[in-house]
Amino acid sequence: MKKIVILSTFSLIALAGIFSYHFLKFNDGKLHLIFCNVGQGDAIFVRTPSGADILIDGGPNSSVLKCLSDHMPFYDRDIEAIFASHPDSDHITGILDVVERYEVDAFYEPEISGGTKIYDEIERSIKEKGITKKYIFAGDKLKISDGVTIDTLWPTREYVEEKRNLAKNNKNLFSLVQFLTYSEKKVLLTGDIEAAILDDIGSNIGSIDIFKLPHHGSKTGIDSQTFQLIKPELAVISVGANNKYGHPAKEILSILENNKIPYKRTDREGEVEIVISDEKLSFVQ
Repeated sequence: MKKIVILSTFSLIALAGIFSYHFLKFNDGKLHLIFCNVGQGDAIFVRTPSGADILIDGGPNSSVLKCLSDHMPFYDRDIEAIFASHPDSDHITGILDVVERYEVDAFYEPEISGGTKIYDEIERSIKEKGITKKYIFAGDKLKISDGVTIDTLWPTREYVEEKRNLAKNNKNLFSLVQFLTYSEKKVLLTGDIEAAILDDIGSNIGSIDIFKLPHHGSKTGIDSQTFQLIKPELAVISVGANNKYGHPAKEILSILENNKIPYKRTDREGEVEIVISDEKLSFVQ
């Protein structure tokens, strides 16, 4: 009996220690922005200072689950919001795994059809689980009580209604472009948007701190004008090693270097974690 009591006591102490460690580690009152290493695709995880969990895209496979488990306490199984920038498989496939493993409060996406099996499976799972789903457009805003704000800058409702037929051949034109702000720091998240649209957006927002390059560094994502408009302090390229598309394009790397923009690549550095606190920005090595 004594052994059972001792073992039970030690187990409770160990559990309390683990819980305390996770609570302190993942609730530090700072904004954590993680560009997950998911290969050739996008998955961006945001943990806000108050502990709200937001996922923007889910990558091409289930590897996003490891990213989430590494950056959320074990007892937290709730994700407040998932955004799908657009329905290409390299951005949404992992979302199905997330929806199956976690309690998701809300799902946001542009109003265009995916037309693929994985898209249909995600939509079916969202409906079965009763997750709130909403199509979003430029002007929509998600605001967390701790001061984190995500503004949707693209697409406009008018563009979707007038150009919807273009989505059959190029869904990138309808990618969500989102502007995350916290403590005077500005982050531009771009999905797979194209340069002409991005430059129009950039002319209205001015300089930023963090810029997620569109379309894994494809040469269609930015042009020489882009950085003259947004002047980022850092660019991040979410890209898979030795991918068949040649991403990031040599032309894009040249533009970055010519504009003296430092950048990080997930294919070479793994996940990129940026911490924002009291107007300060730092990197987790």
